[in-house]
Amino acid sequence: MTSHQLTAGICSRLNEPEHSDELLSSTPIVQILSVKRVGSTNGPNPIDRYRIIVSDGEHFLQSMLATQLNHFVDDGKINKNTICRLDKFTCNMVQEKRLLIVLAVTVLEQSTTKIGSPVGLQNPPGDAVASPATAQQTPAANALSTTSTAPAVSSSTTTTPAAVRGQGARSGRGPNIFPIEGLSPYQNNWTIRARVTNKSEIKTWSNQRGEGKLFNVTFMDESGEIRGTAFNMVADALYDKLEEGKVYFISKAKVNLAKKQFNNVANEYELGLEKNTEVEECRDSSNFPVVRYNFIDLAKLQDMAKDALCDVIAIVKEIGDATEFTSKFGKTSLKRELTVVDRSGFSVRLTLWAKNAEKFTHTDQPVVALKGVKVGDFGGRNLTMTSSSSLEVNPDIPESHALRGWFDAGGNSENFQSHTNAFSGGGAVAFNRAEMMSLEEVKVKELGGSDKTDYFSTKATVMHLKPENIAYPACPTQGCSKKVFDQHDGWRCEKCDRSFEKPEYRYASTTVTAGCASADPVSSRYMISMAVSDYSGQAWFQGFNDLGEVLFKRPANELVAIRDRDEAKFTKLVEDVTGQQFNFSCRAKQDTYNETTRTRYGVQKILPLDYAEEARHLMELLAAPWAQ
Repeated sequence: MTSHQLTAGICSRLNEPEHSDELLSSTPIVQILSVKRVGSTNGPNPIDRYRIIVSDGEHFLQSMLATQLNHFVDDGKINKNTICRLDKFTCNMVQEKRLLIVLAVTVLEQSTTKIGSPVGLQNPPGDAVASPATAQQTPAANALSTTSTAPAVSSSTTTTPAAVRGQGARSGRGPNIFPIEGLSPYQNNWTIRARVTNKSEIKTWSNQRGEGKLFNVTFMDESGEIRGTAFNMVADALYDKLEEGKVYFISKAKVNLAKKQFNNVANEYELGLEKNTEVEECRDSSNFPVVRYNFIDLAKLQDMAKDALCDVIAIVKEIGDATEFTSKFGKTSLKRELTVVDRSGFSVRLTLWAKNAEKFTHTDQPVVALKGVKVGDFGGRNLTMTSSSSLEVNPDIPESHALRGWFDAGGNSENFQSHTNAFSGGGAVAFNRAEMMSLEEVKVKELGGSDKTDYFSTKATVMHLKPENIAYPACPTQGCSKKVFDQHDGWRCEKCDRSFEKPEYRYASTTVTAGCASADPVSSRYMISMAVSDYSGQAWFQGFNDLGEVLFKRPANELVAIRDRDEAKFTKLVEDVTGQQFNFSCRAKQDTYNETTRTRYGVQKILPLDYAEEARHLMELLAAPWAQ
């Protein structure tokens, strides 16, 4: 028996066409009958959505969890038969179906049984009728699987639906204030109340089809974000009317599928602002939510995929001059590079463009909070602001004050490490299970077959490893580590223009010179060439020190010493690598040697299999919509 009483009749009351202020500010207790993941958004930062069925013991109602509540499902706190209190919610029509959107929730109890015998509700008067038996198979339900997603925002600074609807009703818009997460092309009459978090400059173009202009704006409410775009005359009419930081009522815009090649906001949809779009400033926005950041340490950038978006907070240690550059389209603009650091001990180059480069004139090493900046890999990990990114200087948030205190108390004198590219000078890439390819797919798609470098993730088994030249003799000069060559007068390094009596096999803790140790700490130098295969085919992978240390579980000097001392043991160690399976992150790039061009696959990261994770991945595949 449960110790909590479900709120009787709440589902039928929420299913009614109109809702009182008292109802929408209530906190009913319901039971979750089912939880189903309905897929991820596309783009560099995909976010899952969860569809739930809530019950009051008499009836059930289709619902969606706002994405900031995903952790309740991911952590196992919300599952079948869980009893919850709905602390904040809204109820809208999605393709003529009533949809409850849960914005804040408190888990009360994990029940083992279903309470009562709840049945589906008929649609409210004026709505299309659907059979309860097909409640999860209607077009509206299918539309939910592509409902927009957005980064989490603060739920502690929200306003009540009654206050929101008050001005909306007085302005003639009617009572329905939609959350951004509830928008889709299936609604016509809607109004959102949202803060402008970013507004781009007006961009112009001229081509054979004519001339034009546009600007982009990012709207945010307590449920998520969405991008809006205005063109030509509409851009002129709305640009000065929309100001960053202010809150507006927006209605009569067109909801379109997002063009992900131009749109970095994590939402399946975007708004087309048109000549009849209505924009009215909200007079009471004091308690409206501000952006909630999801900060990551600069040290973790190495684990992120190229072009992924992230939020960071850091100290500006160095500020470069604003310089002019000319784009490939012939347009002149400004660029400024900053060096930012944080308590993780890393420094990263941050690039600002256009108005952000021009406006950033701070000289006091400020704290900067960055939302939605893009991760690059040219010359090591770096960050770049895009038209959808936002930058706040010295924000009044706890993370900013803590970082300022650390830096002023001695952090400014620390030595910071830069993200350097792993292995053969290429950009490192994180393992991406969602975009894994078979070896056959890599070849069919001709990755690396052009001048640019392509990246991919795959799972493969080591079939053969070349034992010859598995490690190379390196220059002992600190910071060099280039290969040295045996000449009559010793071993010569062309880079340093010096000769040495004996070569050194270099590794992380000591240096071995012809079997004798010295205390010169330098980098290890494996050089691996191996054949790998999967169910679809075979390929040759190349890699360097990190790859060798994962394969052999020892530094290069130890393996070289074993090879020179015990040939049979060395052969056994090489054979033991054969047959092992790993997850790989690789880059594909063409090179030319002896007038022959070929595509080489370089290992950027190698990960031993985590069988628990592999099992969870298989379970997720079986639970995916395509497997049903």
